[in-house]
Amino acid sequence: MPTAIAVTGPDLVLPSPDRHTPSAAVLQCAVRPPGAYSLDQSLTEMDTLIEHHGYVVVLCPASAPAAVTHRLHAIRSLLESDRIAVLRSDLPPLGIAVLALQLRQLSICDFSPGVLASAARLLSHYIYAGALLGSVAKLDRVPVTLQSHAKSWLPGTQFAVLATPRPGLVKITGDGEAHLQGPGFGTKLLYAPGRIAADWVTTTLAAAWHTQGIEEARLPAESARWWATGKLVEFAAAIPDISVLYQLVSSVRREDCHWCGLELIGDRCAFCAAPLPPPGERPAQQARALTPPGHRLRPAGSGQGRAPTALPRGAT
Repeated sequence: MPTAIAVTGPDLVLPSPDRHTPSAAVLQCAVRPPGAYSLDQSLTEMDTLIEHHGYVVVLCPASAPAAVTHRLHAIRSLLESDRIAVLRSDLPPLGIAVLALQLRQLSICDFSPGVLASAARLLSHYIYAGALLGSVAKLDRVPVTLQSHAKSWLPGTQFAVLATPRPGLVKITGDGEAHLQGPGFGTKLLYAPGRIAADWVTTTLAAAWHTQGIEEARLPAESARWWATGKLVEFAAAIPDISVLYQLVSSVRREDCHWCGLELIGDRCAFCAAPLPPPGERPAQQARALTPPGHRLRPAGSGQGRAPTALPRGAT
C-alpha cells in the first residue's frame, strides 16, 4: 500500500484525477472536538493507518488551532512511532488541498516515505495560491499597505492577492486589469468561490497566467478565517501532470537521515525533524543523486512533459 496522505479537514480532499490516485485520509482526531473523539479513538485511528500503509504524512495548516497540532504530536509521542510525519504548511487552505493532491499522486510512484514527505516543501514553492478579496482591511497574512487598507473601505473595491510563493497585492482597476505575478510553467487553475463573483479569476487571471485548464472546487471552511473575509474567491495554480511532478522530485539530490535512516530531500527530515549535517560532516556513501540536476519545467502553454523514469504502480 502507498504511504498514507492525511489531512485535518474533509474540504482539503480534492477529487482524484484518475482511478490510480488514492484519496486522502481525513483525521477525525483533528475534525472532531476532543470531547466528542477520545484520545483512545485517536490513537486507534492513527495506528490503523500505520498498520495498513506503513507510514503516514499529515498535512496540517499553520493556521489550524494549537489544540489540533498538540493532539497530533501527542498521538505521535504516545504511539512512540517514527512513521508519522506532521507537516505544518503556510499555504492557504486551497493551496494545501492542492499540495495534498500532488502528494497523493506521487504516493503511487516509487518514492520512499521520507522522500515523499520532504517533497512537500519543494512542491509548495511551485503552487501559486491566492485570492480575489472584497476587503483587505483585516488581512494580516500578506503585507498590506496603508493605502490599500484605506481603499478597501470603498464600496465595490476588489484586490487580487498572492500568498505564495511570493506575496503580492494589487487593486483591480475599473476595466478589470491587474498584474499579479504568475507561474512561468504549465499549470491548472483551481478556484473556489465565496461571496463574490469568480469572473475575474476564470477569465482575466486564467488568461494572464496561460493556465492549461480551469476547475471549480469547494471553498474550504478555513478560507474565510485565513483571508479575514468571506467576500473572496480563492484560487491555486499548480502542476497537474504526475510525470512533471515525478521529474521535479527525482531531480533533487537524496540523502539518508543521520538520525532515523530514512531518505530525504532538502535540509531536514520530515519524520524525525533532524537537520541534515553540514556537507563536510556527511558520510560520502550517504549521498545519492538520481537524475542529473538542472531539469526545467516546461513553459506555460507548452505540451506535455517527458514520461517519468518509472511509471506509477498500477498505471498503464
